[in-house]
Amino acid sequence: MENRHVGFLILGIAIILIFIIFLFQNALKEIVASTCTAPNHSISCPMNEGINQQTWLSLGIVGILVVLGLVLIFSKPKEKIIVKKIRQRKKKLDLSGLDKKERRVIEILEKENGTIFQAELLERLDIGKVGLTRLLDKLEAKQLIERKRRGMNNVVVLKN
Repeated sequence: MENRHVGFLILGIAIILIFIIFLFQNALKEIVASTCTAPNHSISCPMNEGINQQTWLSLGIVGILVVLGLVLIFSKPKEKIIVKKIRQRKKKLDLSGLDKKERRVIEILEKENGTIFQAELLERLDIGKVGLTRLLDKLEAKQLIERKRRGMNNVVVLKN
């Protein structure tokens, strides 16, 4: 819920409370008028001062609610922060020192935007599981790729 809506809600509650306060004040004054035993009770009954104090205290609390509601209504909402990810320009990888199969793995990863499942790589290279595992271990040791576990599969990711 936005601050503005909460402010209007608080103002509505404050108006209802003002109405209730004046209803109670009138009811209490009628009760005091009928039960006061002091002489000249309509003007100087000691209970009238208690009613007035309670009324002013209640109106003061409602005044605080009104101020709070107005602050919430007119306060500026927080600005949303938008973060844009800027794609970094990929560095040209240094493929010197790689054998033919290692270069082939890097080429496949570059064509696939840097990510491929290990099982798909296995099919494309047409080598055995053990051979692929050793090949990927070498590339990981050279910090060119990274393997990430995804359920029962590995995803091979090209490092930048």
